[in-house]
Amino acid sequence: MVKGFFDRIIGRRRGEEFSLELMENCLHCGADLSSSELFQRYRVCPQCGYHYVLPAWERIELLADEGSFKEVNRSLVSLDPLSFSGEGSYKKRIFDAQKRTGLNEAVVTGLCQIEGNPTVLVVLDFGFLGGSIGCVVGEKVALAFELAMKRKFPLVAVISSGGARIQEGVFSLMQMAKTAAVTKRLHAAGLPFISVLTNPTTGEAYASFASLADVIIAEPNALIGLAPLKVVEQTEGRPLPESAHNAESQLQHGMIDRVVERPRLRELISILLDLLCTEFRLNWRGRGEVYAPVVTRPETAWHSVQLARHEQRPTSLDYISRMTSSFVELHGDRCYGDDGAVVCGIGDVGGEAVMIIAQERGHGEERNRGRAYPEGFRKAQRAMNLAAKFRLPVITLIDPPGAYSGLESEERGVGSAIAHCLALMSDLPVPIIAAIIGEGGSEGALAFGIADSILMLENAIFSVVPPERAAALLYRDVSRAAEVAPALRLTAHDLMELGVVDILVPEPKGGAHADPDEAARQLKKLLLSELVRIQKFHHRTLVKERYERFRHVGRYGTRLGVVISREMAQLQEYLARRVEELKEYLPSRAVEISLPEKKESPSEQPQSKE
Repeated sequence: MVKGFFDRIIGRRRGEEFSLELMENCLHCGADLSSSELFQRYRVCPQCGYHYVLPAWERIELLADEGSFKEVNRSLVSLDPLSFSGEGSYKKRIFDAQKRTGLNEAVVTGLCQIEGNPTVLVVLDFGFLGGSIGCVVGEKVALAFELAMKRKFPLVAVISSGGARIQEGVFSLMQMAKTAAVTKRLHAAGLPFISVLTNPTTGEAYASFASLADVIIAEPNALIGLAPLKVVEQTEGRPLPESAHNAESQLQHGMIDRVVERPRLRELISILLDLLCTEFRLNWRGRGEVYAPVVTRPETAWHSVQLARHEQRPTSLDYISRMTSSFVELHGDRCYGDDGAVVCGIGDVGGEAVMIIAQERGHGEERNRGRAYPEGFRKAQRAMNLAAKFRLPVITLIDPPGAYSGLESEERGVGSAIAHCLALMSDLPVPIIAAIIGEGGSEGALAFGIADSILMLENAIFSVVPPERAAALLYRDVSRAAEVAPALRLTAHDLMELGVVDILVPEPKGGAHADPDEAARQLKKLLLSELVRIQKFHHRTLVKERYERFRHVGRYGTRLGVVISREMAQLQEYLARRVEELKEYLPSRAVEISLPEKKESPSEQPQSKE
């Protein structure tokens, strides 16, 4: 059914040339298209939202700034490397495709601007032999990547391909190796690569350069996968459900970042290019020490626990929406799935592009209350690697009660995923700022906490185990959680005194949920201040100091030192008791006795009173 539908849209229909311009009714739902501006401009049905296949030049017109596109390598044309013998002449098929589409080959490459950003653009045309990958297509793609490296431009590829060109045999297959290798070189050059997967994207293009992009976008309901739909159905031995083998399924399984409707595609690409190609950075201008905000101690440790868990407390997405002027979320770990408990994306904070990696507990059960699966931690690693490539500072927002501890999580390698997050952050060559905004629970929180500077909201908590679990372990009584909480030293003030946290962020009276806008303003102000301060250091210095910081956490002394410290503490306690006893027996006119906090020089000692 799908193949027949494409045959009606691409090529000839009942012996006559078929043109989208002549369509009056949607071939998918039958809606009237004659007066639809959406269809006339974008070839999208206003009724069912079906995205029709677009020729390469219409794609270029929708993406590139007017008059900016300049085609390159137009003269390259396919020959017949194998002297292919089959039904019909291969050379004649090439000639017919050229005549029908006006193209020399199935790909158009060139230089353009997208919202003012100089870009190398690669567009495959499904109308030219199904957008199949032959020697010339692979060569033109490789030349476009090399041009991007030479000019130091980002590259955007729009893919619409049915796979290999069988008339060129193994030469066609080898184009996968060629395009994958040149893509790796583009990544090594630190240049952005964005791919747009349209309907259909299958075969060799999908399994090579199209899937190696930094950001992968797809159009709604696009057919996407390695094998054609018919092959997948034959392998399964049954018809596939409508939700399978399409863009939405790929998004659900973590293989792409976003599904975007065609009218919004140019805007999203321009935002990504602005963020990934930005040359603006917040700079240190010799400012003095940042004013330390006044933060009050909580009434009790248990009170902080209750505020950190408040149902209306702002989550990571609440802070992101208030702190960023633009934010493009990235999805998927490119391995198994997309975990909603971890949100990753590129945003603009105070005019600077940053990579934000956040643990999102949501306001219900839809995000598993912030308990991340292994794919969430792997998605975070992918975002960290992108940040390193584009030299983007990393901001992590920490708010999980812990990692998900179920059997599925264990089988998919949650321990390994957390370990790799910790190791990757330890020497990531960009500034990292972590902010604990709610309930930081054990390993799941620490996985995002290896940072150059750690901020913590006034009523947030961070602990090795929840108070309830500690009470169950120590007293076999969960009801004693409030009693155990102070001993865990889990409040922001406790962690500041222990040297785990660097800066405390004040909250509105009553907690962050009382005024989320003000809470976000305070957090953004201190985040920007730390960004300014940290970015004066070279990345090697940051990595070295980050290592030293965590290398010496919980540093222990020698056995002799421990014994001496214990004896000094006991002596101090004994002297304090003796002073209290003397005060009770001495008359009111007696000498006032106290223990000096530090040893003073003779000249500083006060004169005794008669």
